[in-house]
Amino acid sequence: MTSNKNIFNISYPIFLTLAAQNIINVTDTAFLGRVGEVELGASAIAGVFYIAIYTIGFGFSQGAQILIGRRNGEKNYSLIGPIFNNGLVFNFILSIVLFFLAFFFMPGLMKLLVSSEQIYHASLEYLDWRIYGFFFSFFNVMFRAFYVGTTRTRVLTVSAIITAGTNVLFDYLLIFGHGGFPELGMAGAAIASVIAEAVTLLYLVIYTLASGNVKRYNLFRFEKVEVKTVKQILDLSIFIMFQNFISISTWFFFFIFIERMGERPLAATNVGRSMYVLLMIPGSALATTTNTLVSNLIGAGYKDKVVPFVNKMVRIVLILIVPIMAFTFMFPELFARIYTNDAGLIAASIPVMRVVAGAVIVCAVGSIIFNALSGTGNTRTAFAIEFIVLFFYLAYIYYTAIVHPTTVSVVWFSEFVYWIPIGGLSYLYLLKGNWRKKEI
Repeated sequence: MTSNKNIFNISYPIFLTLAAQNIINVTDTAFLGRVGEVELGASAIAGVFYIAIYTIGFGFSQGAQILIGRRNGEKNYSLIGPIFNNGLVFNFILSIVLFFLAFFFMPGLMKLLVSSEQIYHASLEYLDWRIYGFFFSFFNVMFRAFYVGTTRTRVLTVSAIITAGTNVLFDYLLIFGHGGFPELGMAGAAIASVIAEAVTLLYLVIYTLASGNVKRYNLFRFEKVEVKTVKQILDLSIFIMFQNFISISTWFFFFIFIERMGERPLAATNVGRSMYVLLMIPGSALATTTNTLVSNLIGAGYKDKVVPFVNKMVRIVLILIVPIMAFTFMFPELFARIYTNDAGLIAASIPVMRVVAGAVIVCAVGSIIFNALSGTGNTRTAFAIEFIVLFFYLAYIYYTAIVHPTTVSVVWFSEFVYWIPIGGLSYLYLLKGNWRKKEI
């Protein structure tokens, strides 16, 4: 189960999925960087605002993924369908609720938090369209949970290509108004992302119906909502949902605080953010693999193999990312030019990207260990650890950006303040905690 070949077979489609998602991020940032500095900065705030809400639905799917992984390890395949089916229904209802909350309260909230009038209007121009993506993305994450939890991740490769290709095409057509389409700028980037999510969902539904998985796993049987099953998923996912929302919301405030430093620092930060998320792909893919394999190992009765497996995954991720990070640190200007031609903005982005290069290493290691903890089913402990660490993370950002303003690169050292304690406390719990006694 934990052989290098199996790890690769599970993780590389996840890697490609994350790569596709980040092609969306890189494409949006690169295109909007050529529209204007205000648009580039606003896309950071608007994008993270969307992700903060999206992670609520994604967090629920992670709870379902852990449960699906456990049943898959136990070979109780017929019990996987009810988890998936009820997860779809719950996430659909959740998407409706969150859409209307965002629709009615988003303008007032953004007005309260954003100081620049230009950034405020550009952010709303994006979000007014982007929030329609909830109706598609909340379904997509449940399909992802099913295929990752059952370790049948190859389908995610094709879905990744579809997502990326569709988004790049419509970004090109709608942001700049090519091919007879209207020139929509920020709104065009948002609409392109929504279309990409809708097309991806259509593919996943068609593939699943045609693959033979429906009968084996009892998928798409919606006779009634099983409250017991939803509660079982929520017991695992509620703390992941809170944890994800609080974590990304804190990152949202990271950008809000930097916005107070000026439009150029915010634009440089968005360049750094885009590169950070892109460089995190190998670590994120292996972290997701760690989560599902830990759950499968426990389901199969191999609790004693969890910690050695986590150690192995840490070694693998370090081998993969250290050379990439070293190259990024030495040649940051090459990457900055992906996003902008402005010499001043490139110069402002270089120190940020050097900090990012180092931060990705602690992020990758910390993320693998933290996902292993979540994979054990002890999501309350994971939430408690993250909540404590986020307090110090936010305090550091507030001090370096608002109380005693420094440079954007110094503010970015907050990633070390976050990931080192997260990884250390999670690993300590794996060694000393009572997770071996938990049953789900």
